[in-house]
Amino acid sequence: MLRGIIVALGLLIALPAAAQQEEQALVDRATLAVQELMSTGENTADALNFLRRSRAVMVCPRLFRAGFILGGEGGSCVLVGRDGAGSWSSPAFYTVGSGSVGLQIGVQDAMVIMMIMTDRGLAAVMDSQFKVGADASVALATIGGGIQGSTTAAAGADIVAVARSRGLFAGISLSGSVLSYRPEAASAYYGRQYSARQIVMAMEAHNPGSDPLRAMLLRFGARP
Repeated sequence: MLRGIIVALGLLIALPAAAQQEEQALVDRATLAVQELMSTGENTADALNFLRRSRAVMVCPRLFRAGFILGGEGGSCVLVGRDGAGSWSSPAFYTVGSGSVGLQIGVQDAMVIMMIMTDRGLAAVMDSQFKVGADASVALATIGGGIQGSTTAAAGADIVAVARSRGLFAGISLSGSVLSYRPEAASAYYGRQYSARQIVMAMEAHNPGSDPLRAMLLRFGARP
C-alpha cells in the first residue's frame, strides 16, 4: 500500500518535469533558429533590420509540411516580446497549424521567424487563436529564400516573416495558418498558469532556461 502511494507520487512529480524538459527543448531549438536565420543567408541584412525594429518575435524552429493532394502544416513556436527599454520577455508557447487541398506532393520542413512590428499585430497574436490572413487589418509580408514576398512589401506590414526551408515544396505560405496559445505549456515551464499577455507584455514570468534565447535576440536585435 505504502509502496503504491510512493510510486504514484513519483509519477505525479515526474510528469511536470518531463513536460518542462519538452518545452525547454523547444526554447533551445528556437535559440539556434534565431542564430542561424539572423547570421546566414542572402537576406540577413533585411531580416536584421526588421528584427531591430520589432515589437515582438515568434520563432518556429521547425514547421513540418507534408501532402499528397491533401496537405497540412504544423509545428510549435515561442513568442517573445520586448519592452520600451529593449529587454526581451521569457517565451509564451504556441502551436501553428493549417490544412490545404490541391495538386501537391512532397515533404518540407522550415525554420520561420515572424517579426511583429506593430502593437496591432501583437494584439492580434495575443488572441487565443489567430488565423493568419483572416484579419484584414493585420498585414503580413514575407522575405527570404523559399518564401513568397519582397522587402518592399514588408515595409509597412504589421508582421514580417523570414524563413529557411528544405524539401520538395517550392515555398512555404503562412496564409491560413492558425496560431494557438498553449496555456498548459506555460504552466509546465513556469510552474503556474500565465496568460500570453502576462508573459510577453507584462513580463511577469521568468525561467532561467530562456536566458540564452533572450540573449540571442538582444545580440541580433539590439535597437540602434
